[in-house]
Amino acid sequence: MKLAASLFFLFLAAEIANPPEPAIPYFSQVRDVHIVHTDRQNFFIVDEELWSHARPDLRDLRLYDGQTPVQYALSEQRAGITSEEVEAKILNLGSVSGHTEFDLDTESLAEYDRIRLHLDAWDFVATASVSGGSAPGKASKVELPPSTLYDFTKEQLGSNSLLKLPPSSFRYLHIRLSPGIRPQQVRGASISNLREQQASWTKIGSCDAPQPKQRSTEIICNVPARVLLNRILLQVSPTQVNFRRSVSVEDGKGAQIASGEVSRVRVNRAGTLVTNEELAVNVSSRGGDDSDHLTVIIDNGDNPALAVVSAEPLSLERRIYFDPQGKSALRLYYGDEKLSAPVYDYARFFHVDASAAEAQLSPGEHNAQYAGRPDDRPWSERHIVILWGAMLVAVLVLAVLALRGLRAETPR
Repeated sequence: MKLAASLFFLFLAAEIANPPEPAIPYFSQVRDVHIVHTDRQNFFIVDEELWSHARPDLRDLRLYDGQTPVQYALSEQRAGITSEEVEAKILNLGSVSGHTEFDLDTESLAEYDRIRLHLDAWDFVATASVSGGSAPGKASKVELPPSTLYDFTKEQLGSNSLLKLPPSSFRYLHIRLSPGIRPQQVRGASISNLREQQASWTKIGSCDAPQPKQRSTEIICNVPARVLLNRILLQVSPTQVNFRRSVSVEDGKGAQIASGEVSRVRVNRAGTLVTNEELAVNVSSRGGDDSDHLTVIIDNGDNPALAVVSAEPLSLERRIYFDPQGKSALRLYYGDEKLSAPVYDYARFFHVDASAAEAQLSPGEHNAQYAGRPDDRPWSERHIVILWGAMLVAVLVLAVLALRGLRAETPR
């Protein structure tokens, strides 16, 4: 009896452990993939149609060549990642004709394109001139592009102490600051190598015209709940400059799901023009709300209302990369809620080919072969009455056996 029970539960465990397998009749939607360049890596962009009808995690996307699956890799078009920032040794720090000058020893990093100065200074604008060479000092140096440093703490417009350079490998750098920063205010410096790749974005949903309120500006946006929202970009009239505003994003229930700041700086100090602009608010989660409506709230405080021209909901661009292997047409199936993510060798060893070509997707349509999945619930869920009945019978049998055992052991 124990053996039978063990086999029964092992059967149930095996039944539960088997993941659902893909099959064309199980997908509710289909799109044609049109390929022009069949001799190279291709990709297509995940659009609003796919977000709306596929699983939210996109795990049910499948490519087919007839009845044969085609492997692919899902890639997010994020911005580049900065390498670890390391300290650079400051040498020969001093003042020359009212200008703070010093050398940096960059031995700790072979190649770099960023310098961050650690300054103990506020409310200033300065130009940093940079040159590079193989020895400290100004002799035999190569001039590099200058950078503008600033701090607008008083105006609450932010600061910048970062110098941007072309990729460089000079052992020593010589930095000369315009008047306004004293040598004792230079507390340190660090260098880094930023392999910069701009993020790509896909526009999703839409936003209504801004509505000015008493101390704020509100914008209603409509974004399908299934679409993964990553940021909201504001377009502000170019005539409005030198502002910083707090921004919050609320879901349909009024719960805050994101917050941040937008700003634009355009200041001319002593002939030096400082410009900087940040007009996007990042959104990391939609929370538990399944509403399509979001509200963007700009806190204007006692300032004039921000002249927002428009707002754009954006999703980080996702691309599906694949090898067409000479085929000019494939089919993309999706819309199977029970399907798990595929495990492909192509994705494990994936790298982006610089010559990858973009394939085009036809409009989404209902899969004519769709029949839906059969009832693949575990046997225990499909026959709950039988299971409970069997368990009840087993309990009764055990009880009867126990009573018989007690009677047999009772002395007469």
